Amino acid sequence: MSDRVAFRCNGESVEVDGANGASLLSVLREDLSLVGVKDGCAPQGQCGCCTVLVDGQARVACVTPLTRVAGREVTTPEGLTESERGALADSLVASGGSQCGFCTPGIVMRAAAAARNGTTLGDRGLAAHLCRCTGWLTVREAVAGASPTARDHESASRRATLEGGVQRVAPDVPLGGGGFADDAAPRDALVAVPLPSGVDVPSEEAAGGQWVVGASLDEARRRAGKVQGRRTTEEARPPLRPPPLPDGGVRVATSWVEPAYLEPDASWCEPGGEPATPLANGGAFGGKESSLAPAAARELADRYERTVRVVYSREDVVRLGPKRPPIAASARLRDGTVDIVGTVGGPIEPFTAPIEWPYGIDERGEWSRVVAPGPPTSLALRAVGLAERAVLVEGAMDEAGVDRRALLRDERAGAVLLDSCVGVASGALAGARVHVTDAGIGGVEIRVAAGDPLDEVVVRSYAIGAAHMALGWVCTEGIAIDDDGSPLDLTIRSFGIIRAAETPTIDVTIVDDPGAPRARSSDAVFAAVAAATWNAITRDEGARPEAFPARSTRIAGTLRR
Repeated sequence: MSDRVAFRCNGESVEVDGANGASLLSVLREDLSLVGVKDGCAPQGQCGCCTVLVDGQARVACVTPLTRVAGREVTTPEGLTESERGALADSLVASGGSQCGFCTPGIVMRAAAAARNGTTLGDRGLAAHLCRCTGWLTVREAVAGASPTARDHESASRRATLEGGVQRVAPDVPLGGGGFADDAAPRDALVAVPLPSGVDVPSEEAAGGQWVVGASLDEARRRAGKVQGRRTTEEARPPLRPPPLPDGGVRVATSWVEPAYLEPDASWCEPGGEPATPLANGGAFGGKESSLAPAAARELADRYERTVRVVYSREDVVRLGPKRPPIAASARLRDGTVDIVGTVGGPIEPFTAPIEWPYGIDERGEWSRVVAPGPPTSLALRAVGLAERAVLVEGAMDEAGVDRRALLRDERAGAVLLDSCVGVASGALAGARVHVTDAGIGGVEIRVAAGDPLDEVVVRSYAIGAAHMALGWVCTEGIAIDDDGSPLDLTIRSFGIIRAAETPTIDVTIVDDPGAPRARSSDAVFAAVAAATWNAITRDEGARPEAFPARSTRIAGTLRR
């Protein structure tokens, strides 16, 4: 019996090897070099980045056996008509519904399937996808047909880079053209993958880790005994015990949180060359600053005297990638000073670095480091240290019942203050208010002062994305860790990321703020929304939750149905 499988792809007849139970995704990317199809979680079938059309219907390629498409028509982003590609890409650029552009090719394919079938892509269809950057609202606007607007893509790219690392804004980005490391890697290169702990196979040691090398990605993963993602029934729980509750003060303990960037770490390098950056079109919220992939690619390429690709699976990202460090701390406002006592499960530098609070108060922190068994942590993740301290400062002020407006230092802060106000080192400021109704969370209101915005669409998109992530940190997100410190949750759907259907309205106002562009305004938004959310939950519940994620609260319940 022949192992060859014949089908049509983007209008052309192809015939490929179907041995070893190959998936459609593997054949499209590895054999046919159709890299518009992205691999964000394969083969979990949970992120939607690899969505293609099979006989006009949207299908997730990573869980579609190649044999199932025999004799059928497969369409990838490269095979859409020019009018389909242009209209969908223009709408995503117009709304800000594409930032890094890794998840959007799959969304584009599902939207194209809906349009071909005379329907519109709504929240039910978006439930098959994950987007970590945008907070969904701008994606909704795009699939509803956001009107193209005249934009200076160079200025938009400058603002995006100020917010989260080098990032390009252009019509090809929503279609997957962001320049991701593994897309550009030669398909005849050797492939190295991380060796899971406890697996005994011949391996190479490079860049502080162990790696299994194969002639192809499928071979390397088979040799490594790739660990299939799993989801535990264990709840994410804070590992650190909070200090005693001070009179008139607050306290909170947080869990490990997965940054959950969609593009897994990857790099490639020629012998004697420079490795490709795993950051590509965005900063992964700081999660790839310590990635082992580039150094491993360089060392292995020199050792084998051949080009080497290093490719993480989703499970590798969860096992090896840094998490938001857990904290346990208390705070109390007294005589114009917020006294904080806390511990952090990881490096403590950002918790002691000076912060210029918009209020006329002082902060006095006493932080210690506790080495708790758990995954690696990082100071580079979005607003680490800033958000934790903002939550404590705003919580202490809320508990003390102070008039925040009377404490403001300047007019700029007054322009953004809602129920919270947070600034970052660049001088960017953000204020937030979480509205609560009888049904739960009624929406989030944000004001941002970022100097010259350069491009308001980008500022708004980043603010919405930061608010979405902050709501998740306080209410829904966390990963369970076993007694040895290893993550029990290895599927991307197990992290508690808020889905499109449960994302509340997030209204952003960009206030007039003359002056040079101010960086990292979205960090200020993250911190302000987190603080406003904790205080809103407290008012709604009549008691202050002392652990994140506060999943048992009513507001959290409306975000994780």
